[in-house]
Amino acid sequence: MEAARQYNVHEAKTHLSRIFEQVATGEELVIGKAGEPVAEAVPLRSRVGRTGRGSLKGPVRIPDDFDELPDDIADAFGMR
Repeated sequence: MEAARQYNVHEAKTHLSRIFEQVATGEELVIGKAGEPVAEAVPLRSRVGRTGRGSLKGPVRIPDDFDELPDDIADAFGMR
């Protein structure tokens, strides 16, 4: 794995758009002050894999005991 490119604060301010483009394409960058690393710019990973519309078509079955807690859990919450 190769080292992340490092920008100093002045470069980062001057070339912020370019930095965003590099990060958006998967590159990880470091921003430093006086030659010392201070922050990382890393691409965000997709948090939710969305499915297409209608992926939950059809009936949804909810069991009759859906609202009932098992005794040990109800006891833990002081509900019995």
